[in-house]
Amino acid sequence: MTNTNVKENTTAPVAILPRMKNPVAIFPDALQALYALNAAAKSDDVPSTTLELVHLRASQINGCSLCVDMHARALKKAGETDERLFALAAWRDAPFFTAAERAALALTEAATRLSDRADPVSDEIWAEAVRHYDEKALAVLILHIAQINFWNRLNVTIRQPAGSGPR
Repeated sequence: MTNTNVKENTTAPVAILPRMKNPVAIFPDALQALYALNAAAKSDDVPSTTLELVHLRASQINGCSLCVDMHARALKKAGETDERLFALAAWRDAPFFTAAERAALALTEAATRLSDRADPVSDEIWAEAVRHYDEKALAVLILHIAQINFWNRLNVTIRQPAGSGPR
């Protein structure tokens, strides 16, 4: 029989543990390769804020709590406004983003949701991205979109919890 006079503490944080060590901790050469790819894809052609918005938006779509936490904190630390952080998931209807950021976010969503439609990165999305970014900048964006999706898939698969990444 359950004691109905005892209430469960519904406000306490829930401890979430990963299923296993992150695969890049098991294979350090893989981690170094990912760091090298990240370093190679650095360029002043795309503002770092835009890249962080791309990382955060893809992580929101993929449900990667570790990366959502990490990239939101990085944006906040870099001086990002609460309005932009709070509105990112609804960026299409929010007035806080530039046309170039919108093009990057549309490209991010399309390249992250590849199986949602037959032509995931439509000519319209691509043309808008090309209006704002040259070939080198597009390469930077695409590499960053691919990288964050890779990290999201690792972390979501092993259930790496928010707060367990770098701060």
